[in-house]
Amino acid sequence: MTDKMDESAENINTEIFLPASTQNKNKSKKRSIDEDDKMIVDSDTGIEGATKKNAPKTKRKKFSNAEFRKIPVPAHRYSALKENWLKIFSPIVEHLQLQVRFNMKINQVEIRIAPETPDVSNLQKAADFVRAFIYGFDVEDALSLLRLEDLFIETFEIKDVKTLKGDHQSRAIGRLAGKGGRTKFTIENVTKTRIVIADSRIHILGSYQNIQLARRAICNLILGSPPSKVYGNLRSVASRISERL
Repeated sequence: MTDKMDESAENINTEIFLPASTQNKNKSKKRSIDEDDKMIVDSDTGIEGATKKNAPKTKRKKFSNAEFRKIPVPAHRYSALKENWLKIFSPIVEHLQLQVRFNMKINQVEIRIAPETPDVSNLQKAADFVRAFIYGFDVEDALSLLRLEDLFIETFEIKDVKTLKGDHQSRAIGRLAGKGGRTKFTIENVTKTRIVIADSRIHILGSYQNIQLARRAICNLILGSPPSKVYGNLRSVASRISERL
């Protein structure tokens, strides 16, 4: 009898008779130990062995507007940007010492300050340079914004001068360009500016005084003045300015 009682006592699970609180405590301790000692894989290096407590938290640096510029690129300028990318990339990185890339997801040229950038104003110069190219200016003309200090870009539309629609607007654009672009080239040479006619939008690159001369001539052409009269007025004004200087 005693042998049978000893065997039955050995087969009894003693944890059944323990209070429920102690059972839950033991389980919770096991879970916490297992979770703390569990090894995870670093997604960057692929190395096992870093615990959750010691895993480094990487935070992406956020750049403010003073350190970052974004220039949107329309679809019709993709091919030109691709062909001239090296001419745009080199002066920004080598001379201005900035970081630049073309983000294909949002179709924007992104420029930001690098640790070796000597002057914060280089960021705005680079943004103006890229924006001038996106407007339609040649790379060589846009580079003048980096070399010279007193150059600007002014943009306006034909409707800002006079509300024209349909064929009337087309004829105004034709007057601005002239036969084979002759009128536009004449205004550029006399006023020492560069002009881009992009549909109904006009961009002028030059110094402040020269931009005002070119804009006055363009506005007269939009309003219907004959090109010969506009040329005469331009030359007389340009000669007066050269005499003053």
